[in-house]
Amino acid sequence: MLHMVAKSCKPNRLQDVPGPALQMQRELLWFKKNRDGMTPQDLFTKKHEVLLKDAKKWMTQTATQCMLVTTLIATIVFTGAFTIPGGYNQNKGIPFFRKEPSFIIYAISDAVSLIASSTSVLIFLSILTSNYAEQDFMVWLPTKLVCGLATLLLSIVTMMVAFSASFFILYNKKLEWVPITITCLAGIPVIIFVAVQFSLFKNVFYSAYRSRVLFKPDKHILY
Repeated sequence: MLHMVAKSCKPNRLQDVPGPALQMQRELLWFKKNRDGMTPQDLFTKKHEVLLKDAKKWMTQTATQCMLVTTLIATIVFTGAFTIPGGYNQNKGIPFFRKEPSFIIYAISDAVSLIASSTSVLIFLSILTSNYAEQDFMVWLPTKLVCGLATLLLSIVTMMVAFSASFFILYNKKLEWVPITITCLAGIPVIIFVAVQFSLFKNVFYSAYRSRVLFKPDKHILY
């Protein structure tokens, strides 16, 4: 039975699991339930060489693409921290609109975006520098990917909040329709990101957390 579990499964069993990395994790869940000794492990490794190779490639490409986006966001919000809307008082070096609620929102959201994007960069960097061992696909790599996507989303949302707040500062009590319109338009990138990445985030989250109960009594089953 252990040798049968170690063999690669039929394609239809993994048709609902997107990405080679998540398929590798599902296969490890099957094998972990029945593993007893090194011989089944050796067979499992041999039968899943191609899937492991594809999983490494998929995880690397995903982390690289996300890391490029987070690096760009970090650069933008870092620059925004030193180019305050409305300018500074040249004599005191204090922002003119420091007491305005919109300025406080701008400062906080810009700081949160910088922290979130920097954290996301480090998470994706840890994925790229991972050893990609078989057991890494069980918990650590899916968990890191979930955390990286979550912090990436947070950095995008807070960056758009800071962007919108800057227009409320510039158009302080004048032409209020301008910042309101821009704020509505600023939500478009967030909506697009959620719409495009929601499926990936949902599947990664499911594989990282919910799939751990697949073999527990009275819980979910594999299929």
